Amino acid sequence: MAAPAQPPAYRRVLLKVSGEALAGGRGYGIDPETIGRIAEEIREVVDLGVQVAVVIGGGNIFRGVGGSPGGIERATGDYMGMLATVINALALQDAIEKAGVPTRVLSAIEMRAVAEPYIRRRAMRHLEKGRVVVFAAGTGNPFFTTDTAGALRAIEIGAEAILKATKVDGIYTADPAKDPSAARLPRVTYIEALNRGLQVMDTTAISLCMENKLPIVVFDLTRRGNIRRIVMGEPVGSVVSADLTSPRG
Repeated sequence: MAAPAQPPAYRRVLLKVSGEALAGGRGYGIDPETIGRIAEEIREVVDLGVQVAVVIGGGNIFRGVGGSPGGIERATGDYMGMLATVINALALQDAIEKAGVPTRVLSAIEMRAVAEPYIRRRAMRHLEKGRVVVFAAGTGNPFFTTDTAGALRAIEIGAEAILKATKVDGIYTADPAKDPSAARLPRVTYIEALNRGLQVMDTTAISLCMENKLPIVVFDLTRRGNIRRIVMGEPVGSVVSADLTSPRG
């Protein structure tokens, strides 16, 4: 692949992908075509010389909160959800490596037969060597979402932005699928996102990003090439940051 005419806007990013995104149109489980496309997009970004880490959810298999009404104790349900993220991480690792990029899965819950234990310096070393790092099992603690895990890991590894993958093209004043009058907000401050309850990420995750001045880019994962466009500095999706005038947040 020819070198881009301009350097990427980011050197290291963390991609936050929900488990539901891996299900594609199935609604449950893992869709091979969808996960293959995501892997190809990650490869394109790695080819630019950008270091990529991924935090993946488990909602396509099991959500801890979803198990509570059925009688499963919340902490137990959350641990079950963490194990679901490990399944997704292994599937994504397989897809990325089939795309030709070396990948490592680091799990917050030790399971040495299938993943390396999460160690911050090890994760950073993998990134420096050009490997994609997939973080699994959330933070390793119940009552914390994978959004919070994404913010925490991004800060720990010194990522320059969180790329929050969704099914819509940014942040809206309301759910655009339910409210035709919902307006897209290209730029939002952390405080505004919290005060207006814009559901960008959970409040803990947004607070972590705010304290560490880490921008969040909310974008449509279903549109091919969006990850590359963001990394190259194009105005894609919506940005949550402290400063509404900075081009990168």
